[in-house]
Amino acid sequence: MEVVVALALLSVGLALVVGGADLFLDGLLGLGSRLRVSPFVLIVLVSGFELENLAAGIAANAKGLPGAAAGTVFGGVTFLALGVAGIGALIAPIRATLPRAFLLWTAAAPLPTLLLSLDGRLSRLDGALLLVWFAVALLGVARSGQGVVYPDGPERPRLPLVRLLGGLAVLTGGGILVGEGLRQTVRHLGVSETLLGNTAIAASVEAEELGRVAVPTKRGKPELALGNIAGTIVHFIAFNAAVIALVKPLPLNSETLDLHLPMSVAATALLCALLALRRELSRWDGLLLLGAYVAYVTAAIAVS
Repeated sequence: MEVVVALALLSVGLALVVGGADLFLDGLLGLGSRLRVSPFVLIVLVSGFELENLAAGIAANAKGLPGAAAGTVFGGVTFLALGVAGIGALIAPIRATLPRAFLLWTAAAPLPTLLLSLDGRLSRLDGALLLVWFAVALLGVARSGQGVVYPDGPERPRLPLVRLLGGLAVLTGGGILVGEGLRQTVRHLGVSETLLGNTAIAASVEAEELGRVAVPTKRGKPELALGNIAGTIVHFIAFNAAVIALVKPLPLNSETLDLHLPMSVAATALLCALLALRRELSRWDGLLLLGAYVAYVTAAIAVS
């Protein structure tokens, strides 16, 4: 019975943080539309600001589950670069010519986090340095992609400020439930919190990204789909990691250092390399990316 309660807390918490984040994002997009900010720049700058992932990471670390907290960052990046991009390309080929500078900035985004993690932890100082890098990298990604903006603006949701504040409130409650659900699930099922954070939690929280990739591609705006992935990767690997470490220093176990962190770097590089060489993600590319993600999950289970 206790296991059922733990899984229920986790499920409800994830549903709340995903729903709250969507509401919050709608508010941000509505405000941005009124300020006449282009859709591509908004996608890069705003879509990656996913408080559901950040809330889950902070809550997990606060509950003494640093492996799960790190998983929301590194597992989230791997899922985005391989799982989301792969499934998105299978749904509809993503054909887009993006500036090489855009792809280079995206591929470079995880490198400072990798270097700062070599001592086995992300301290508050590391968090501060990552915040600076986040600003630099995000500006680089946004500026290098200015040539692919669209003239028409995004949709304008009604009552954007109400949506923004409502989303924040829902996220706060959802983050608390996620942290408690994680703690109880790990305790009762004996599942590795590192494995749970890097696979199940990362994929569950980021499942909505599939729609944010598939819909723009279907509507003939594949650049927006790729801008969403790139912007989210930069946010996760720099901003989310920084904030989690600033709230509470984040120790990194051997599974994270040997597999999950390097895989997030390699996955981002692979995605950018495919886009640079082929200027598209065909369905075969989607199969390649998805196969790489399945191999990663298999390795994660093996080393857990």
